[in-house]
Order: sequence, then C-alpha cells, then structure tokens
Amino acid sequence: MSTDLNHLKQVVEDLLQEASKQGASAAEAAVSGSTGLSVNVRLGETETIEHTNDHSLGVTVYFGQRKGSANTTDLSPAAVKETVEAACRIAKYTSEDKAAGLAEASLMAKDPEDLDLFHPWDIEATEAAEIAIQCEDAARNYDVRITNSEGANVSTSTGDFIYGNSHGFVGGYPTSRHNLSCAVIAQEGDDMQRDYWFATGRRNQDLEDAESVGKRAAERSVQRLNSEKLTTRECPVLFKAELAPGLIRHLFGAIRGPALYREASFLLDHQGKQIFPDWFNISENPLLKCGLASAPFDNEGVATKQSDVVTAGTLQRYILDSYSARRLGMQTTGNAGGVRNVSVSNTGQNFEELLKQMDTGLLVTELMGQGINTVTGDYSRGAAGFWVENGQIQYPVEEITVASNLKDMFMQLVAVGTDDQIPSSIKSGSWLIEKMTVAGN
Repeated sequence: MSTDLNHLKQVVEDLLQEASKQGASAAEAAVSGSTGLSVNVRLGETETIEHTNDHSLGVTVYFGQRKGSANTTDLSPAAVKETVEAACRIAKYTSEDKAAGLAEASLMAKDPEDLDLFHPWDIEATEAAEIAIQCEDAARNYDVRITNSEGANVSTSTGDFIYGNSHGFVGGYPTSRHNLSCAVIAQEGDDMQRDYWFATGRRNQDLEDAESVGKRAAERSVQRLNSEKLTTRECPVLFKAELAPGLIRHLFGAIRGPALYREASFLLDHQGKQIFPDWFNISENPLLKCGLASAPFDNEGVATKQSDVVTAGTLQRYILDSYSARRLGMQTTGNAGGVRNVSVSNTGQNFEELLKQMDTGLLVTELMGQGINTVTGDYSRGAAGFWVENGQIQYPVEEITVASNLKDMFMQLVAVGTDDQIPSSIKSGSWLIEKMTVAGN
C-alpha cells in the first residue's frame, strides 16, 4: 500500500474511533485524494495549464436508526474531529429511518483483489501541450473547411480511495485516468458546424493516438455541413454507438432503488419480466482488469461481482444499495456508487450492415436536451444526424426531434452492432430501433 493510501487509511480509522467515542452506534467514511495535470491548447498555442491536488472526506454516523452526514476537504486531525462532531449533531436531531444503517457485515469484501487500476503517466506540461497541439493540428489540416477550433486537451490524474466502516472493514486502492480530446468548427458558406472526439483510459498507451483523435473530430464536423431539415414522419432510427450508453443509462435510472421505492419508474415491478427482445443481454463486470469503472467493492464496502442485468430480454435484477434494498425488502446488489463495466450483446452486424438493414430511416449522431420522463418512460430529444436511403447515407439533418416511449424503444430494438470500440465503461454497438416519431418541419 502506498504512503498516501496508508495515510488515508489512518484518517479513516481515526475517524471511526472518534465516532465511537462520541456515542455513535455505527459509522462509515470515505476519503479520497487526487492529483492531476490538465493542458488546453487552441490554434497552436497553449492556453491553460492546470495542476490539481485535492482531498475530500465524507462521514456518516448512526445513532440507532438516526443518521447524520458531514463532509470536509481538510484532513487534519482537528478538522476530522469537527466533521465527526457535526455529523453526530445532525444525527441526534433527525427522525428514525428503519432502512438506515450500514450494509450487512457478511457482505463486506474479504481480501479485495488488485484490479490493475493504477498506471500513472509521467508527463510534463510541455509534452502534454505538444500532444494536444499535434491533435489539434491533425484536425485543422484535415480539410480546408475546418476554419476554427475550440482547442484540444490532454489531462492526466491519479487518485487514492479508502472506505471504512465500524464492521471493521477498511479497504482502498489507487487509480489513474488519462484523457485526450479535440473540438473544431467546420464552415462552408454561411453554414458552421462543430463536433469533437475524445479518448480515455486507465493507461496512457491505451489512448487512441493524437492524430486519429484530431482527424475524427474534424471528420465529424465536416460531415455535418449543409444539414437539411426533415418533415415529420415515423421511420426506423439507428442510434450511433457513442449514443447507446445513454440509452442504457435511461434503463439503469428506471431500475435504481430510489426510483423504485418512490414509485417513480416506468419499470416498477418489472423484475423477472421481459423488457427487450429475447436475443438481448446486458452484463456487469466490476472486476474487469484495468476497466474504466472497475472496483473490488462498492461505496459501502460490499464485494462486487460479475452478474447479469438482462438475460434473454428479461430483467434479472434491480440496481440497489443497502438503503434502497431495505426499503424494497430486498438485498443490496453491490451497486452503491453505480453500475460498473457494462457490456451489451450484439446481433453480429457491423455499422455498414446496420445501415443496409435499416434501408431507409434516420441515423442519429447527436442528442440534445433532457426530455426523458422516468415515471412514464416518455422519450423526446432534440437530434442531429443523417438521412439514409437504400442503406446509404444521403445528407446530414438537424433541428429535428426523435420521440417514442422507452418501453416501446426497448421492445422494438431490432439489432445492436459490433461497432462497440468507443471510450466508455458501457460497451455497446449502434442500436437500430424499428420505429420512432421524427418531428421536423
């Protein structure tokens, strides 16, 4: 364990001891530290260089089933003691909540494995700027219609995380994350279009190279020039792979504990029921080595494990932490803090084959707005993309809205592509949906 991790571990142990001294029947705490470098360039010049070094601590104490929480960014012994005192004061004035409390002791992770999440990038600001400039130059030189740039960014960060509770569990691990992105503007006549691309990974060598990121940002911008509008119609819709994780997140939002115990979900009481076609599967693997969202235990110390969320189109389980599980009379699924490393089954077609299968319809490459009602499942979002005929892209389109209901969209999913090589913790190819309403002129 590193010096920083050892220090943070001691902070958590001291905090739990202090909570006990102040009369708390149980307590838990999470403390994290991070350092990072972020370099932004624009039009070949370095604009900003930012170094970060942050710490944060959150503590929750329980007096029976009364709960209080407090946070601080100061990890000095005096500040930690004051934070515990603040949490205890809050707890003494809150109402009892039968669902409050730590996750069950029997579920704590025992001997958490090393998931290979720490790969620091030893890079100076000057080198980071050179990479960002190389990325932006590749974008600006891609086509004469690239007339301006919003810049390119290289960032790297490392962090340490420790969680502990009064069950005697204290665990932690170091992490790293590296990013490269670029956004440029294309212009032809009076028409201007902006788009971007990015790469992210635990290891810097896993990043797509700078020139490729820049060219892809430029290509996406140029392709959108001379966009047209569509008349309102119903047609098949193909969501590009980079948008598919958003559709999965709408599903997760509807099967999370808070939405369920508040009865604010269109998938209430749907566990064990079919919500997708019978060829469709979603699995979660928090233990994936070097994964973007890997963790050996969740934010309550519960051991994580690989499991299915959807099998043969049927919803296998909800997404629960210990509190929501108690509210629902169920057991935590080890998802305190979110869902980790999701993969979606495909139907074997590459992107070009999906276009041919759709034949005539709308390819969506960008979504705007937040028109999602998780209570009813109603879905309506601004969109841009391309009109497709005879399996071939014809022209770009913009200022349209795609609308349906998520229940219908899930059941009318025709195919998922093999084009899942996107930088995301949710791996999915493009989604072809049988029919949606496309609102235009």
